[in-house]
Amino acid sequence: MSVAEGDLLWEPSEEVRRTARVARFMEERGFGSHDELWRWSVTEVGAFWDAIWSYFGVLGDRGAGPALERAEMPDARWFPGATLNHARNTLRRAEEDPDATAVIFRTEADEGSGPSRSRTLTYRELAAEVAEVRAGLRALGVGRGDRVAAYVPNIPEALVAFLATASLGAVWSSCSPDFGAPSVIDRFTQIEPKVLIAVDGYAYNGKRFDRSGVVRDIQAALPTLTATVTIPYLDLDAPAIGEGRALRYAELRRSGEPLAFEEVPFDHPLWILYSSGTTGLPKPIVHGHGGIVLEHLKALSFHQDLGPGDVFFWYTTTGWMMWNYLIGGLLVGATIVLYDGAPGGDTLWRLAAETGVTYFGVGAPYVLASMKAGLDPGREYDLSRIRGIGSTGSPLPPEGFGWLYDHIGRDLLVGSFSGGTDVATGFVGPCVLLPLRAGVIQCRGLGAKIEAYDEKGEPVIGEVGELVLTEPMPSMPIYFWNDEGGERYRDSYFGVYPDVWRHGDWIKVLPDGGCVIYGRSDSTLNRGGVRMGTADFYRVVEGFDEIADSLVVDTGQLGAEGRLLLYVQLAEGVALSDDLVGRIRAALRSTLSPRHVPDEIRVVPGVPRTLSGKKLEVPVRKILLGTPIDKAANPDAMANPEVLRHFTPDS
Repeated sequence: MSVAEGDLLWEPSEEVRRTARVARFMEERGFGSHDELWRWSVTEVGAFWDAIWSYFGVLGDRGAGPALERAEMPDARWFPGATLNHARNTLRRAEEDPDATAVIFRTEADEGSGPSRSRTLTYRELAAEVAEVRAGLRALGVGRGDRVAAYVPNIPEALVAFLATASLGAVWSSCSPDFGAPSVIDRFTQIEPKVLIAVDGYAYNGKRFDRSGVVRDIQAALPTLTATVTIPYLDLDAPAIGEGRALRYAELRRSGEPLAFEEVPFDHPLWILYSSGTTGLPKPIVHGHGGIVLEHLKALSFHQDLGPGDVFFWYTTTGWMMWNYLIGGLLVGATIVLYDGAPGGDTLWRLAAETGVTYFGVGAPYVLASMKAGLDPGREYDLSRIRGIGSTGSPLPPEGFGWLYDHIGRDLLVGSFSGGTDVATGFVGPCVLLPLRAGVIQCRGLGAKIEAYDEKGEPVIGEVGELVLTEPMPSMPIYFWNDEGGERYRDSYFGVYPDVWRHGDWIKVLPDGGCVIYGRSDSTLNRGGVRMGTADFYRVVEGFDEIADSLVVDTGQLGAEGRLLLYVQLAEGVALSDDLVGRIRAALRSTLSPRHVPDEIRVVPGVPRTLSGKKLEVPVRKILLGTPIDKAANPDAMANPEVLRHFTPDS
């Protein structure tokens, strides 16, 4: 299917309009359109979030105070006097429908001989394991406010340990075992954990990685540890790692104690996530129990239309906020699919067919890689249960939308999301009540007053501007850890527009409320006064079959136009011929503008990316302007740091 931005690809049926979960809420509240609901949600902000608490029957004590006591950002205060617990709400189906499937787990580590690690857990079994781990953590002295750090892949034990931690009112923080020791230490030393939970190793892309040495390095850097728990995963007979109080996961589990939940204030710390920054110490972002419960109930139910009976998958690691979002599927009673391993080829599509996935989530690069590889998963596998596909991490271009409808199925909604770790959700995303157009995100999130600001800080419609949030959301950070006085938090989001959250993305808000994301505003291309996000550029360049990946950098500085450099990773067996260079230049000239034809096209073996898959345009720009590589980017925060040496000024 040949598609252009704005082409109509999908419309909801009358049955969908009638039965969608958000439609039921609208009917109960008397709203005639989704736009009408959105406008109410961002003007009567407290009333909207109060209605979310009531509609979903959040377990806890609502308290007598207002939903929004103070609305001024960054010091908004939500639900004073309310108490609840995230884990209690996550596991409520263990009481209501205990034999329903909660978790389906598959892993690449099972390839080869030996016992299987893959398993399925009902809500009853999940709750029972949480109770045992909770008892074990409590015996180790973990209580309200203590930090539990985890160096774990996307496995059931990670989910169980998180819920056990949250049930105690303790604070969770995790890194994926593909992180190197310095990167993990940079994160965990900031939060001074009491207990470390770690695996002995993991499998990825056909290789097995022993991480026991890394775990010892992490232990040595954390003097606050009172115990380390080893999950034998790579080697199911692996011993406990480290000195001092070291035990295996089986020893942590203690039977006989009933599952209980520490009721905590609405803004009590739930977890600590980290920014994907590539220089300096990562920002330790703290979210509260109440804000995450409300936001994930709203987003998963009203934007993705998920609930009991759904099987929800998102390809992620525990080091990316999409893991936290994925496990939120349990809040709405869905089954979640956890997968640990490489996504190569058609692996994830096959997984979706085998596990009966109804909502399939990936980063946009996976969709584009499937398209470039010529895959046809809808013919190869039975994907008929999929009714929604989520895409995030970077903008999904129109042809990516078209490929999904051609090669996965017609009767599904492609939901592109854009948001961030900062709020543990999407600012803009899908809605099953609205038509879908190629390259366009359907709507702004309910309760998210997203606007595009021009150079004067004024809202604009139909023009590209800075993505800003002008009213508070409950899932905004409650603070950064160790940021006494909140200066680092304020500088990160409120340093440009007073009392307005600036996110750092370019967005165009269309007259009907649809949105187009154009990439990071701090990596903007500015040629002859014409500003453009890099997403437009990549859409043109990566439309060529000969190009596997690309990165564009404008070296211009204030008052001086620089060079526009295009780096390309070529497809296997392809050379950068004069003909290919000419076709790329012609396509950029005709699609964007003559100003956006690069001054030079260079071949590189790979494009530098963060561990969560984002292109590193800003660090490369710094390197080209003279910053040493080790100062421009932290290699432990990168998926492929070895490629940076190909982006120096003299390379």
